Amino acid sequence: MEKELVIVLDFGGQYNQLVARRVRECNVYCEIYSYKTELARIREMNPKGIILTGGPNSCYEEGAPTYSKELFEMGIPVLGLCYGAQLMQLVLGGKVEKAPVREYGKTDVHVNTSSALFSDVQEDTVCWMSHNDYISKVAPGFEICAATSDCPVAAAENIEKKLYAIQFHPEVLHTVEGTKMLSNFVYNVCHCSGDWKMDAFVKNQIQVIREKVGNGKVLLALSGGVDSSVLAGLLSRAIGKQLTCVFVDHGLLRKNEGDEVEQVFGGAGAFDLNFVRVNAQERYYKKLEGVIEPEDKRKIIGEEFIRVFEEEAKKIGAVDFLAQGTIYPDVVESGLGGESAVIKSHHNVGGLPDYVDFKEIIEPLRDLFKDEVRKVGLELGLPEYLVFRQPFPGPGLGIRIIGEVNAEKVRIVQDADAIYREEIAKVGLDKDINQYFAALTNMRSVGVMGDERTYDYAVALRAVKTIDFMTAESAEIPWNVLQTVMIRIINEVKGVNRVFYDLTSKPPGTIEFE
Repeated sequence: MEKELVIVLDFGGQYNQLVARRVRECNVYCEIYSYKTELARIREMNPKGIILTGGPNSCYEEGAPTYSKELFEMGIPVLGLCYGAQLMQLVLGGKVEKAPVREYGKTDVHVNTSSALFSDVQEDTVCWMSHNDYISKVAPGFEICAATSDCPVAAAENIEKKLYAIQFHPEVLHTVEGTKMLSNFVYNVCHCSGDWKMDAFVKNQIQVIREKVGNGKVLLALSGGVDSSVLAGLLSRAIGKQLTCVFVDHGLLRKNEGDEVEQVFGGAGAFDLNFVRVNAQERYYKKLEGVIEPEDKRKIIGEEFIRVFEEEAKKIGAVDFLAQGTIYPDVVESGLGGESAVIKSHHNVGGLPDYVDFKEIIEPLRDLFKDEVRKVGLELGLPEYLVFRQPFPGPGLGIRIIGEVNAEKVRIVQDADAIYREEIAKVGLDKDINQYFAALTNMRSVGVMGDERTYDYAVALRAVKTIDFMTAESAEIPWNVLQTVMIRIINEVKGVNRVFYDLTSKPPGTIEFE
């Protein structure tokens, strides 16, 4: 399906995924590319608009990320955000300097509502600033269209050339009318029609899958999580019994989860598909023995997934395709999109081995963010309890156990997590908290239980509230609930004598521990 495209050129900003996500909320398709992407490639993609992200550098320093002047002369609308705004001004003849007053956090901004960017925006609006440098002089042809008490150029525009520079971050939720501003850019400036909708995506992907697979057989790596479950529904709709779902119980799932997945997708379940369960717990524990480094664990788990699938494919016979529930944040965080650093190798992206014994890997959800995947699930008619299930990482408890993984540690974190989830659900917080779980730290400390000395592990509880999982804040859980969870874990889970609550937001932390 030919679709409108807005591209995000990433200069290393921490909010690069949020920019793309907010544009997609406007029903306009958006992808992230490195600022090193050649101009010829950009022309080839024929985007309706280009957005330049923020970044950690000063654009006037030697060796700082930059782009040629030609980018701004193609006639394609360009919106620069923060670093992107400063770079645009510097390249086109403006001046950028160290700011006399650094701005960080929520800031009152006065905007010119006659600007196409600020149509239907309040004249005085709250925006999120994060900058050490500032635009001290706008480039020729630009007019200032927003300012703060400390930042004389909070936004500038060259209407004739369709170039816009914003010093703040419209993509973060702290900018109250940020999505409206981005919508104004894609509709008022880029003149997009808004053809990125999930009903059209489902219809198109079913057609694409059928054409690609033909009469071949597909093996799906089914974890029971949201992404692979939605993919199972999509593939089942497209190719029916040509699909075999292989569920690998690697022993790193939540308590009783393996049986629950089998109940949903197995023979007695609601899905008419071929289902195979592989119990590979001991195989994984052996592979992970002595492994401490998180990236190593991810890669080992990812490779072992593939090897198990290859073995099952041989049993099934003549399997042509491996299907995976890879989604867009997996790709970006694994360093395969944009310019940001590798945050973590997802087991189904950066964790894949060099050689895979299948004709092709197909990933129909690869372009989607998590909430878009959920919309696809609803469009396919999947039950809401499955579609809105909390995310669970592919490597499972392997990255919720700090340090070496073994059966005993898995038992501890499974039991602690089950208690935590039970108590959260009892008080109805499970509907308000987007993700919560227990993790096992690698810390052991002295304690006293029954007048005897103990030397046991500390469990960390994590709970976050988020909209897009790109940023998150620690959830406020009532003290009495945390006390109840703590007492139950220490009393009921052998090997634990301390319980912590993790207050870290994302960023600087990640939602998972490793």
